[in-house]
Amino acid sequence: MSQQDLTSGSTTPVNSNVMLEKEEEPILPQKGFKDYILISFFCLLVAFGGFVFGFDTGTIGGFLNMTDFQERFGEVNAEGEHYISDIRTGLIVSVFNIGCAFGGIFLSKVGDVFGRRIGLMFSMVIYVVGIVVQISSQTHWYQVMVGRIISGLAVGCVAVLSPLFISETAPKTLRGPLVCCFQLCITLGIFLGYCICFGTKDLSDSRQWRVPLGLCFLWALFLVTGMVFMPESPRYLVEKERIEDAKVSIARSNKVDSEDPFVYAEVELIQAGIDREALAGSASWKELITGKPAIFRRVVMGIMLQSLQQLTGINYFFYYGTTIFQAVGLEDSFETSIILGTVNFASTFVGIYIIERLGRRITLLGGSFWMFVCLLIYACIGSLRLFVNGHEGETYEASGNAMIFITCLYIFFFSSTWAGGVYTIISESYPLRIRSKAMAVATAFNWLWGFLISFFTPQITNAIHFYYGFVFAGCLLFSFFYVYFFVSETKGLSLEEVDELYADKVAPWKSSSWTPKGDKQAGDV
Repeated sequence: MSQQDLTSGSTTPVNSNVMLEKEEEPILPQKGFKDYILISFFCLLVAFGGFVFGFDTGTIGGFLNMTDFQERFGEVNAEGEHYISDIRTGLIVSVFNIGCAFGGIFLSKVGDVFGRRIGLMFSMVIYVVGIVVQISSQTHWYQVMVGRIISGLAVGCVAVLSPLFISETAPKTLRGPLVCCFQLCITLGIFLGYCICFGTKDLSDSRQWRVPLGLCFLWALFLVTGMVFMPESPRYLVEKERIEDAKVSIARSNKVDSEDPFVYAEVELIQAGIDREALAGSASWKELITGKPAIFRRVVMGIMLQSLQQLTGINYFFYYGTTIFQAVGLEDSFETSIILGTVNFASTFVGIYIIERLGRRITLLGGSFWMFVCLLIYACIGSLRLFVNGHEGETYEASGNAMIFITCLYIFFFSSTWAGGVYTIISESYPLRIRSKAMAVATAFNWLWGFLISFFTPQITNAIHFYYGFVFAGCLLFSFFYVYFFVSETKGLSLEEVDELYADKVAPWKSSSWTPKGDKQAGDV
């Protein structure tokens, strides 16, 4: 793309049949840390979408333990006590994941048609509708369930668009940490959800759960307001042939004039990638299977990573953590949640650091290994050394303390590795024209496994108790070998260079040492 093409005001892109060679692509000017402050702030606004998801996760468990919630939506046992059955609990919690799966696949299309900003705003409208349905519930538990399905549609859309938006906007040197900020916001939402439920649990009426639920309106308003000020994704704008708008977006994000050489270089680089993609024609769902280079392999990788993120057992820990904490006398499940939430939130900062320091592969491999060790110890102690007689009654305090420590250590390793690492890899592994489709499919499998685990965990743990941990330990062992043999390193690569990596058919275990052709030639000069 010539400079004249960019300054003429025309929104017509260069001839898509002219493929720019890698060595002819522009080199972006070097920038310092201060130059990235504004664009990092914008990406944090987008990452706040994760807070909406996390807050729901952090509050729903508290609702199920609140007396007013149980009296309104539960059943009465033989002793006249109100409770919520395992089946009803599973449905109320897990149907949210079903809504998320459909929202990620179908509602995220709004981001392709109208832009990432509009897509996120639209998702918040759907989210508010779901909250209204839930908060207006009086005695019908299935109304709460329907409201959670609607809210899930919105959160599923956000889970696709937020990492996608960040990956398309952030500079490649900061893309990993900024995408991990989406996970940071999830953990912050979980933590604050726990804290707010702890603060309202002693109220005597429906304010116990309606106050935390009502705060969701504030989170939705905050995200919508942030999107008003957020520049649209320049990659989306260039793809839609809105070159002038793309220049303005890049200029705003980097605090430079729209005529700055940096802006021209950035637009040319984006256009070069889009031109290459355009040679294959318009994207379709079929292209997720037939597309090149290695699109199907990348889609399968995304599906596997998102599935394995759930199969690490993190939701099992959050569900069953209350029981092992009670084993040493900590009876208040709300206090238990705050302890786990604190570890979860604080550990995410470690993940933001190491994802760029160590790279994606090492982060996931290390996480798989150490979580496997933790779960193996946890399951062995819980199955063999926790209870004095059978699986009920008196417990050994030393064993309970050890399991509490192992639980916190496991959560640390998950939150600092797989929690943000998966979102980072998924957000930067696909070419632009199929990125939202591929991410939606991959994320849908995350929600699917989340549904299955959250629905069946109460019944499974009642049947096999801590032996359940061996199932997830096996999944973690498999995840280690899968990452080693099938996941390529994308650290430090532009989204266009990731395509080149797969086109060169580089073995995943050799991808960390691979460099783009342009970098190799630059080093020869």
